[in-house]
Amino acid sequence: MAHDSGDEDEDYEIEVVEEYIGDYGSVRSIVREALPFELMATIGGVISGLILSGMSNELELIPGLIVITPAVLGMRGNISCTLGSRLGSAIHMGLITKIDRNPELVNNVSGSLLLSLIMSIILGIAGHIITVALGLQSAGVFSLTMIAVLAGVSSGLILAVVAVFLALGMFRFGFDPDNVVTPAIATIGDIVSMIMLFLAARVVLMI
Repeated sequence: MAHDSGDEDEDYEIEVVEEYIGDYGSVRSIVREALPFELMATIGGVISGLILSGMSNELELIPGLIVITPAVLGMRGNISCTLGSRLGSAIHMGLITKIDRNPELVNNVSGSLLLSLIMSIILGIAGHIITVALGLQSAGVFSLTMIAVLAGVSSGLILAVVAVFLALGMFRFGFDPDNVVTPAIATIGDIVSMIMLFLAARVVLMI
């Protein structure tokens, strides 16, 4: 009898898991959760374009800024979206359940910020070299690197905080973080990166 009871419990657990996976992977579930944030991502791209159009003065005063601008946006999206995906996976596996000094959480955020710093330095140097190699005027390696680092690290810090709260919040409200966090971070990341890029450019102009 004990053996039969064990089999029934096992069958029940399998049914529950299959039901959860079926709902988790259904087209309806994916579209319902992801569509609003994909629409937000589109709108966010438009807002980023508007911010860029308002930077005409900075683009003229800092030669080479237009060259690194798309790279700053791309770098920020790649690093922050990867962080969001890793957080979603860790939450699903039960490795992260709340905001605390969890090594998994600390390592993911720290790694993201370190990548932001390293890639921003490389971006500034590469932007200057490529600009000069193409025969275009450059504001100089120091100015472009400073802008890239200020914009990259500051936006990375903001987006890391947003990613953590968003991933945990969506999971607690019954949403799949993998469907929500990446497009949301991509949207917020474009806007935040453009704002930080504008502010970094203003700081360099004041120096």
